[in-house]
Amino acid sequence: MIRKFDFLVIGSGIAGISFALKASPYGKVALLCKTTLDESNTSFAQGGIATVMYEPDSFEKHIQDTLIAGDGHCNLAAVEKVVREAPAQISELVNWGVDFDKTDEGLFDLHREGGHSDFRILHHKDNTGFEIQQSLIEKVKSDPNIEIFENYFAIEILTQHHLGDIVTQHTPGIECYGAYVLNYQSNHIHTFLAKTTLLATGGIGNVYATTTNPAIATGDGIAMVHRARGVINDMEFVQFHPTGLYQPGQRPTYLITEAIRGYGAVLRCKDGKEFMQKYDERGSLAPRDIVARAIDNEMKIRGHEFVYLDVTHKNAEETKEHFPNIYKKCLESGIDITKDMIPVSPVQHYLCGGVSVDLNGRTSINRLYAAGECSCTGLHGANRLASNSLIEAIVYADAAVKDAIKELNKVSINEFIPAWNDEGTKLPEEMVLITQSFREVEQIMNSYVGIVRSNLRLKRAMSRLEILYRETEDLFDRSVVSREICELRNVISVAYLIIKHALRRKESRGLHYTVDYPRSMKNEQ
Repeated sequence: MIRKFDFLVIGSGIAGISFALKASPYGKVALLCKTTLDESNTSFAQGGIATVMYEPDSFEKHIQDTLIAGDGHCNLAAVEKVVREAPAQISELVNWGVDFDKTDEGLFDLHREGGHSDFRILHHKDNTGFEIQQSLIEKVKSDPNIEIFENYFAIEILTQHHLGDIVTQHTPGIECYGAYVLNYQSNHIHTFLAKTTLLATGGIGNVYATTTNPAIATGDGIAMVHRARGVINDMEFVQFHPTGLYQPGQRPTYLITEAIRGYGAVLRCKDGKEFMQKYDERGSLAPRDIVARAIDNEMKIRGHEFVYLDVTHKNAEETKEHFPNIYKKCLESGIDITKDMIPVSPVQHYLCGGVSVDLNGRTSINRLYAAGECSCTGLHGANRLASNSLIEAIVYADAAVKDAIKELNKVSINEFIPAWNDEGTKLPEEMVLITQSFREVEQIMNSYVGIVRSNLRLKRAMSRLEILYRETEDLFDRSVVSREICELRNVISVAYLIIKHALRRKESRGLHYTVDYPRSMKNEQ
């Protein structure tokens, strides 16, 4: 089946939905959801969204905090763009119905998180992402120009590579014409054609064995662009959140938001002693990369599987009011956070790299934009400052729409894309092979490409991955397409890119820490 739209949006988090809402006045929009509208990385974002609101805070302070956290690798233009445009985008979210917490005086109740020099984190209790997602869902469902496709999984973006022998007139370089999309409830592959396509496919968490990301986070957009020969940057900078709730076997790992450290929680070893001052003068409020490595180091030298996050010294009722979901979740595991310390350990959380985009959200492939975690804008540099990701997503979605509508009436939908060739033999043992290979990728990445790396570990990871790549491509060529085989291909592509970029970086910087090029773990920034 062929479907035609002005805009094709692949992904339904804050980047995808906000783009769809902003694009709908200018044409018909298809919004693809890999599962349902409410399952996205946005929904899992607890802490909040960063923006300068009140004095004595300032744009300059937020810019400097972002640059410091990014460890000298940020794109200054991108940082200034996001910070300065953030307040206007926050106003739009509020107009769309997002309910951020306020003080008794009617001002926004701002949190402070690690790496921030002031209070600038807007939040809704401790489930800000969920609140944003639900508000946007209500808005997008009522828009007559947006058609929502749930349980539709994009498997390839369409470019000249799919035209075969057909010769067409086009601008120099690769162009995107839409995507092949699997409706995995009917198991049919549809051709979605569009004048403009936005990738908003989220993160890569399930490349690792432990992650805070939902099961749908398999790096699909990045992998599709990689196969289409698009430019991808900074994949070595994988952020591990310092404080995932230690619950072996749980997937995804429950995140204990950084806002709780901004509120006053302190990291301690099992003996109750604080340790962060050994690594950074900011203590428990140091940027995430420093805190995660410090915890990892303490766990290794002591032989422990976790450390503690202690908030028992704070007012119990205030703690429950600020963090009701964390309180409830921990209580289900027998932990009363007002009385008991919380066992935590680092866990994969965010990717700072991805599909390279310019200040308008344009990728290296014409008519293809990217926003959100799958993109690399240069805002985060080598390490994301807490709560900068949600605001980046909506700022760049806004920029992409404004840029795309300039060309909308100058481009036409390509009618010459052939239907997907779905010939193949579905092997009876396919699922067990896919499941096993998926586990092997996760184990390789956790063992060799984690918080601390070395060239030897990275090379070993690459050699193991090459075997899995060959086996999976052979299986893909001989099988009927399924979501499972496509996700396996994608995580292998993403793992390859992380390792390749990590091997290329001959230094320790931000989230990429290697024993071959060490730097002091104390006062790094």
